[in-house]
Amino acid sequence: MKIVFMGTPDFAVSALQAIIEAGHEVAAVVTQPDKPRGRGREMQATPVKVCALAHDIPVFQPVKIREPEAVGTLRAYGADIFVVAAFGQILTEEILTMPRYGCVNIHASLLPKYRGAAPIQQAVIDGEKVSGVTIMQMDRGIDTGDILMKAEVPIADRETGDSLHDKLAAAGARLITEALPLIERGEVTPVKQNDEEASYVRTLRKNMGRIDWQQDAVTLDRLIRGLLSWPGAFTVRGGRILKIWEAEPVTAEEMRPKAKILPEEAEPGTVALVERDAFYVRTGNGFMKILAVQPEGKKRMAVSDFLRGYPVEAGELLGA
Repeated sequence: MKIVFMGTPDFAVSALQAIIEAGHEVAAVVTQPDKPRGRGREMQATPVKVCALAHDIPVFQPVKIREPEAVGTLRAYGADIFVVAAFGQILTEEILTMPRYGCVNIHASLLPKYRGAAPIQQAVIDGEKVSGVTIMQMDRGIDTGDILMKAEVPIADRETGDSLHDKLAAAGARLITEALPLIERGEVTPVKQNDEEASYVRTLRKNMGRIDWQQDAVTLDRLIRGLLSWPGAFTVRGGRILKIWEAEPVTAEEMRPKAKILPEEAEPGTVALVERDAFYVRTGNGFMKILAVQPEGKKRMAVSDFLRGYPVEAGELLGA
């Protein structure tokens, strides 16, 4: 089939690469405009653009894909199908119905659960045991179209948002290459979603990572792992942001024999014990063993290194 591929971040690169390797004709890649990034604010291409250019595929970067000029460019490609993976712009009805086989989306959840912008992170935060990828026929709603194919991906006990992202990107790449020939031959039966089973997750915002030490340790552990590496979970120490990169939940019973400050003596957010390579913070239920952090304006570091430059003492209160 003649394909126009729409995608922007790393998640979409695996699918584009797989489609190319499967021998499909990719007429063009549509991705978001280049943006300034880093301290130097230099313009950087999207990961999908980098992949496309490496394969000499034409790249189209509309600021607004709904504008008449952009729609005309899409029509001129004469594609049989548009494949979309985390593109980042809403497609109009005119675009959705333009190709012979419409537009299909590679969505990183088992729809109808986790519609929206951040299904990977939310699955980890919620403590799900299984995630997956859905190939969906796009319609005017947000991830509401008919389901064409699904593939489940188990979530490991210490899964992070980053590691699950990579697993789902690989699963999406495999699934879309299986789906495309079936779609072309008319061998896929669309299944309507049950809206009563749907949930919606919003776009990630930096403040979502603010740690509320009143929550229990297991919940905070999932938050830290789910939001790795962006936006990241963080607390406040001495009026400055302290990002938490790695931590483990510890029960009050495990802490009691060695804690300098017992659970019943500490309010949530209190440092109860400092060791050479970790410090322990009281939560609403249990403790968090902090193993790797990033002080504001600095790089990520192990707590053993952090403590040499930023001494922490039992009794100190975080998050104020």
